[in-house]
Amino acid sequence: MSLTLKIVTPERVVYEDTVDSVSVMTQMGEITILPGHIPLVANLQAGELRAKKNDEEIYLVSSTGFLEVRHGNQVTILADTAERVEELELEKIEAAKERARKMLEEKRNIDDVAFADAAAMLERELARERVAIKRKKYRDVGKQS
Repeated sequence: MSLTLKIVTPERVVYEDTVDSVSVMTQMGEITILPGHIPLVANLQAGELRAKKNDEEIYLVSSTGFLEVRHGNQVTILADTAERVEELELEKIEAAKERARKMLEEKRNIDDVAFADAAAMLERELARERVAIKRKKYRDVGKQS
């Protein structure tokens, strides 16, 4: 048995395939969905997504959104943003992180909505950075300089 996994953002379908399992960060902690999982709806937290297919692991990163597990082993992730690990560029992430920090400082004590948006942006960039660094280390293991 396998799962039908679909990861969607407002801009595109980031990933769609059958997989053996998927692990995601929710507001209640990390969960792993296997075939036969009970129906579930959960809020996503920014972090790493891992899908396993045969002996291969597929790594992605997502921001906030929703996870839905339906009967028939269908898993849908609706995320504000999601990217494959291969798409992550540390230089761009660092620049976006600095913009978010600057915006966070500027909006502190001025505008609660803008402050919350900046905090969410910073959380997303920190998650992207963690996943990019972690996965870069794994890709570099075994390579000779």
